[in-house]
Amino acid sequence: MAISISACATSHGTNPSIPSIKQCKFVGQSVRALPIRTITVGKKRSPGVQLLVDVYIDKLRNHCPVDDVLIRSNPKNARDVKAQVDDEDMAVMNHIRSDDWVVMLVEHGLDIGSERFAELVGDAGSKGASRLLFCIGGPYGHGRQIQERANISVKLSSMVLNHQIALVVVEQLYRSWTILKGQKYHH
Repeated sequence: MAISISACATSHGTNPSIPSIKQCKFVGQSVRALPIRTITVGKKRSPGVQLLVDVYIDKLRNHCPVDDVLIRSNPKNARDVKAQVDDEDMAVMNHIRSDDWVVMLVEHGLDIGSERFAELVGDAGSKGASRLLFCIGGPYGHGRQIQERANISVKLSSMVLNHQIALVVVEQLYRSWTILKGQKYHH
């Protein structure tokens, strides 16, 4: 199931000294709240990272159901990198249903801002998917199966991020819902 992401409209106030404000196309509209699952391949999270993830998941649960899955990196202790990626790939694929809408987070994905990320969340809810998944790869990236299964690839940064740092996606998901609802969290 492919999805198109349109650009957010820019509105200009009457005062030219005030910077333009981008608005998501869904602001003020009803958006179907899909359950969200984040799947991360990596080591056990540090307590600080887990605390931050928990804070944003609690906030996000006010808007939609959320599930956070951590898959241990190199689950079969493979010595070969390809075998490790294949094992991680299989473990991730076991958590994906056929009607899920899958976002693969990868350094060479689509470069989008917060407003367009919110549109991605809103669009997925209107395309017939039953759940929205965000996949964060292990130290060697995503395997072939998840690359082929993903509906869209998005990058969080031009820099490569540690899987724990990539969990910033949880904050962006919360930010997306505040944009969609027209709340004041996003400036």
